[in-house]
Amino acid sequence: MKPSGEEPVLLAELKPGRPQRYDWKSSCETWSVAFSPDGAWFAWSQGHCVVKLIPWPLEEAELSCKTSERKSRGSKAEARSRGAAKEKTLECGQIVWGLAFSAWPPAAEGGETDPACAVGLPCLILATGLNDGQIKVWEVQTGHLLFSLLGHQDVVRDLSFAPNGSLILVSASRDKTLRVWDLSRDGRQVQVLSGHVQWVYCCSISPDCSMLCSAAGEKSALLWSMRSYTLIRRLEGHQSSVVSCDFSPDSALLVTASYDACVIMWDPYTGEQLRTLRHVPLHSALDYSSEVHSSEVHTSSLRSVCFSPEGLYLATVADDSSALQGTVPPALLPCCDTPGML
Repeated sequence: MKPSGEEPVLLAELKPGRPQRYDWKSSCETWSVAFSPDGAWFAWSQGHCVVKLIPWPLEEAELSCKTSERKSRGSKAEARSRGAAKEKTLECGQIVWGLAFSAWPPAAEGGETDPACAVGLPCLILATGLNDGQIKVWEVQTGHLLFSLLGHQDVVRDLSFAPNGSLILVSASRDKTLRVWDLSRDGRQVQVLSGHVQWVYCCSISPDCSMLCSAAGEKSALLWSMRSYTLIRRLEGHQSSVVSCDFSPDSALLVTASYDACVIMWDPYTGEQLRTLRHVPLHSALDYSSEVHSSEVHTSSLRSVCFSPEGLYLATVADDSSALQGTVPPALLPCCDTPGML
């Protein structure tokens, strides 16, 4: 993250590595990106039913920024230390909507482990949510397909692994359900969570693994217990569809983002609204006090919200024209001293 006041720097522009046999750009099917928990891999749903796995950080020779033309001995040594990892391509067979990484814990000598993972060594796995309702889980280092999880009846829009390494995976789907899977038990489906009446866009497990929040095309988000898989409460306060949610790293706060251009900060343990923050377009000609066309009202609709790793900032992405044109970065918000606007 760049210090306040500095201009953002483009590190690299990722382009399809496949031969140009398509008449459209890969971005028409690019729905998700994800970093692995250790920061060593970047996953990109490139389009054309393909996921590209890219070792991270990029070698400086690959960076498009002119200030990084000189190679770094340190980055080369780091690449060698992780086995000179190379880019990989996963052929998923369907449009990829959701991505989520998790570590597969090491197994003791003689213990049961997946054959793709060496005994005594952890490996990294990637779950991919597909257009036909399947979830395919891959071993990153080898590209080996570990599981094909079946149960959803429509697009799997989002995925979230329990952060405690238990291999519990939650999936959110357009079939209006969330499903809980246990990969340590051969991908067994543990629970189906029903309660939404619209497509489920987003799911987020709290870092302490006690709660799950889900957002659908509704004005309320749902908060679930990860222990009993029962509904704790509905979080009501938005004026339009809630489409994104995220917990703070200490699990003390929950934020939800909506098409109403607002972020609400909640105490997830009590359901209390702590603060409402409005994403204000930098160049808006809209006058909300007068009658305007409905398509104009939603030009600032929020699409995503997340906490920074240390929990001090929020990032939001909206439909305002400046964000779509890439002329400004996502709005950053210090959680401790905000005046109430993004």
